[in-house]
Amino acid sequence: MTHYAGPLLTRDTGAALLDAARRGDASWQGSLDLGRSTGEAQLDAEGWRWRDRRYPYPGKLRDRTIYWWDGEEFAPVSRFSGSLIKLVPTEWNVPTFEIDGIKMLPSAKESPLDDARRKVALVEPRGKTVLDTCGGLGYFAACCLESGVARIRSFEKNADVLWLRTINPWSPDPDASASGGRLQLTHADVSEAITGLADASVDAVLHDPPRFGIAGELYAQTLYDQLARVLRRGGRLFHYTGSPNKLTSGRDVPREVARRLERSGFKAELALDGVFATRR
Repeated sequence: MTHYAGPLLTRDTGAALLDAARRGDASWQGSLDLGRSTGEAQLDAEGWRWRDRRYPYPGKLRDRTIYWWDGEEFAPVSRFSGSLIKLVPTEWNVPTFEIDGIKMLPSAKESPLDDARRKVALVEPRGKTVLDTCGGLGYFAACCLESGVARIRSFEKNADVLWLRTINPWSPDPDASASGGRLQLTHADVSEAITGLADASVDAVLHDPPRFGIAGELYAQTLYDQLARVLRRGGRLFHYTGSPNKLTSGRDVPREVARRLERSGFKAELALDGVFATRR
């Protein structure tokens, strides 16, 4: 899928553009790609020009929303097909996303990308072949690429999340020169697609499923058996679980996951907000 190259607006950037225009400024300096770069927009009374294209000034923009130019207007980066999936700005520039209002990536204390870096570091991806089971916005893949991964095979089940990736400038593009052909992104459910992967064909696994109540099949013993099958002996795995409240849920999901991984042939321990394991 072709990645979007037009401007992205938040309430703050839209307000800054309008304020500059009202002052009569001829140009505005800032970022129109969520902090990936800075540039200059040329302003006049009717609209503004950026990267050799003209745009109208936006109308009222909502908080916690990112807008893209859909060819006719600045529209929210969101889709609804059974669930509302939305790209959401953060104070760190790097966005998170929500499904039906549930935030899917941590962003309260640090950038979602920095959070991903800490987790990816546990599997030491440099020079390895990595399986990324639930690709999401691709931050695990981005961190693997910058760490010198040899190859990363990434799966994402949700077509709308894949669309968000084409809009989000922080999501790695498999076809970009920066990826160097190392990232293979597949639209598929990993719980089904993994059966087609060869035994001991990957050196490390990053497993970042939605919470247990949404996608219980991604916490199943059968999937952990498959992860053990495709991971070589001594290979590393990080499994995100989050930290669900035991008092309200009645379950200790991280320890349940660790026990299941142990049954599949891993040595597992709690780490960060998940489980780190090594294939025996």
